[in-house]
Amino acid sequence: MNVINFGQLLGLAWPEIIVTVTALLVVAADLLFFRRSSIRARFAGSVAIALVGCAAAIFKLVTSPVQPTTLHGVFGATPLIHLLQVAVLALTIITLLLAVNSTFTEHVSEFVLLILLATVGMMFLVGSQDLLVLFISLELLSLSLYILAGLDKRSPRSSEAALKYFLFGGMSAAFMLYGFSLLYGFSNSTNLADLATAIQGHPLSPILIIAIVTTVVGFGFKIAAAPFHFWAPDVYQGAPIPSAAFIASGSKVASFFIFFQLMVLGFAGAEGSATWSHFQSGWVPVLVVVAIVSMVLGNLVAIVQSSLRRLLAYSAVAHAGYMLLAFVTHTQQSLAALLYYIATYSLATLGVFGVLAVTESHIGNDRIEDLAGLSRRAPFLSICLGVFLLSLAGIPPLSGFFAKFLLFTSVLAASSGSKLLLWLVILAIAMSAVSLFYYLRVLKKVYVSAPASEARPIPSPILSRVVVGLLALGVILLGCVPDLILTQILRVIQASGL
Repeated sequence: MNVINFGQLLGLAWPEIIVTVTALLVVAADLLFFRRSSIRARFAGSVAIALVGCAAAIFKLVTSPVQPTTLHGVFGATPLIHLLQVAVLALTIITLLLAVNSTFTEHVSEFVLLILLATVGMMFLVGSQDLLVLFISLELLSLSLYILAGLDKRSPRSSEAALKYFLFGGMSAAFMLYGFSLLYGFSNSTNLADLATAIQGHPLSPILIIAIVTTVVGFGFKIAAAPFHFWAPDVYQGAPIPSAAFIASGSKVASFFIFFQLMVLGFAGAEGSATWSHFQSGWVPVLVVVAIVSMVLGNLVAIVQSSLRRLLAYSAVAHAGYMLLAFVTHTQQSLAALLYYIATYSLATLGVFGVLAVTESHIGNDRIEDLAGLSRRAPFLSICLGVFLLSLAGIPPLSGFFAKFLLFTSVLAASSGSKLLLWLVILAIAMSAVSLFYYLRVLKKVYVSAPASEARPIPSPILSRVVVGLLALGVILLGCVPDLILTQILRVIQASGL
């Protein structure tokens, strides 16, 4: 029987402890010192404390010597885990900075608390290789996001979004937990390595097939892959801007990585094959179907959207389909491409929401028609919006182009002559061309259409301009010099033994 050293576990969890303590300090400070201040002042004070805590956690992760350690799969510390935890904290910091000028709720400290608790859930999630800890971490993340989606009590759409998110989330959690229970019964362990040992060398049983399908259903919801995406359009449109930005960025990093880990490490030996000449049952054919449906449905439905937020939601469905291609080949190169893709996608998505945070406060909605002439009303924000949307479309030399190029080439390199994988890449490129149409439709309104006669210039807070500008600069730099993070990603993957 394996005995866990809880002292060692506590030592590994210091960054999470720092963020948790910071969350409690935010609530205490708001109750004791900021309660009678204006909402903007309370946001500024609470965010400042949260930023210090996140920075301290990053400092702890960066300065701690990393010896690959896994406490029986319950929780681990590897260079890759630390890198992902730093990425999650960085996205949390950006989200908090975007929220500084918000006024959507009087529950300021509760909002910051939930953001930090969701961050803790993500940090534990990327460090776990145990089904039980994985599920608990996912639930901590999910419950925080459900509340964040409905925190704007003045908006009926926010309440509707939170309710739908909760109902779909509860259903997906039931599927996932049922699959995990079958896996435990199959392997007599909740450890991913033990699960893989039980699977290897044995033909797929009905129990294992059901477990694979229910697991894909559960995680398909988390990553907003079709046909499990029904919550995404309403949540993207109804949730407060900072909440929607966090759901669309930070949560994707943790969810995609742990999904990759579960399928590649936990279901090792049950991959199967989706090639036409050597079809074999397994989780690869299932994900191929999900990827195809996501790419086609996400891009085609995005064309008819009149809301920029809903367009981003269906675009996220399509991007989930692209990223699932990395699972099909499951190599070190495809994992590096996946992580680079998620990082660049998250920066561009946060940037679009950052622009929306300013425009919605003056226009009052996110309709694409009402962005007409934005280039004359807010020139700097329009330039940044163009950078973000063109990056999401995959236009060079922006980071979105290199992310797709790296992902597609990693799939082709591992295809071993498979015609199916070649056609998957061709389909992904074709769907990227479709996505360019609806992104350009938004930019046409921004740059070509004339503004309404009564339209006035849109002022933007200095902090918003700085954050959005830095995000746009990051998107450009990571496209022109991708080795800024790609080399580091490859190095930590190899050092972690994946």
